[in-house]
This record gives sequence, C-alpha cells and structure tokens, in this order.
Amino acid sequence: MKIKAILFDLDGVLVDATEWHYEALNRALGLFGYGISRYEHLTTYNGLPTRKKLEMLSIEKGLPRGLHAMLNRIKQKYTQEEILTRCTPIFEKEFMLNRLKREGYLMAVCSNSVRDSVSLMLHASGIRELFDVIVSNEDVSRPKPDPEMYLQACERLGVVPEETVMVEDAGYGVEAARRAGGQVCVVSGFTEVDYYRIREFINEVEK
Repeated sequence: MKIKAILFDLDGVLVDATEWHYEALNRALGLFGYGISRYEHLTTYNGLPTRKKLEMLSIEKGLPRGLHAMLNRIKQKYTQEEILTRCTPIFEKEFMLNRLKREGYLMAVCSNSVRDSVSLMLHASGIRELFDVIVSNEDVSRPKPDPEMYLQACERLGVVPEETVMVEDAGYGVEAARRAGGQVCVVSGFTEVDYYRIREFINEVEK
C-alpha cells in the first residue's frame, strides 16, 4: 500500500493544546458554579467539540441547556486567549512537516475545534502554509467520532482513505479515523509526534 497523504489531528498532536481546552472550558463553567476535573476531561471529554461537552455536562451534572450558547462563546474566547499567550512554533513539528512535504506527501488537519481556533493555532505555530486541506468541526455536520471529517479531507485531497495515514491521540479521533478506513497511527500525545515516528509508521504500512 503506497501512502499518498498524512492527515493530522491538531490538539495534542501538532499543538500541545489539551490543557488549554481544559482550562478554557473550566474557566467558563466556573462563572456559573460548574466545573470538571482534569481526570474527567482526559478520560471523558477530551477530543470532543465544546457543544458536545456541554450536552454531556447537562446530562451528567445538570448544566442548564439554556446556558450552552453563552458558555460556548465564552469558552471560545478563553481558548483564543490561551492560544495567543501559549502557542509558539515548535522545531520538531516544523521539521517533521517540512520534511514530509518535501517527500511529496499531501497533508491535512482534521480537528474537532472550531475554525477560528484551528486557524489561530496553525498560524501561531508557524505551520499553516504546509497544509493542503484544513477541516474543522464547522466544516462537517457530524464531528469525530463520526468519520465524516476524515472522509471529506480525503475527497478534497483526491485520495482514498486506505492511501492515508491518520495521526490521532484521543479515543474519539482514533474511532473516527478507523471508521474512515485510514491507516491509523495512534500516539500517546504531543511529545510522541515527530518525523521519525511518522516515517517508521509509513514504512511499516508500505512493507
């Protein structure tokens, strides 16, 4: 199987943003007397769109649904503040993406974050121009764990899922990639994603 494209999740894969999303959500929830622990975020909520997180909180903690729209706006504002103060270029990611690009791979980002946050993170990281396609949760009707995001990216890149490596760290993203039919490279988090890890995975797939 010849790999033609590499599709990356963003948060926790290309950008070390898992904690930022937790902090932003908890700050917003705290305004109304609610909150979640880091353990809850990592085991239950990580990788989901904010709208889905809020719906789950209504079911599990009684969060009034009438607060969802306001909380979503506040959370996105706080997320942007986190990005602007904490997101910087990382040499290992720039090296990885530039080398993969030079080797001829098409590349995409598929993220359950909103479009503005995705764009802001990619620009602040200095890697936006390296991607051929970007898909946010606002570009699909069904976010991860549904495979729609990955299938859309493949269609826009002009490849079939079997010809792609999909790099994911969170359970919902891994499920989406597997349902899409890609070659799923599961990583434990941000620090595990570098050129040599991706190159090794591609070599194994193409044997």
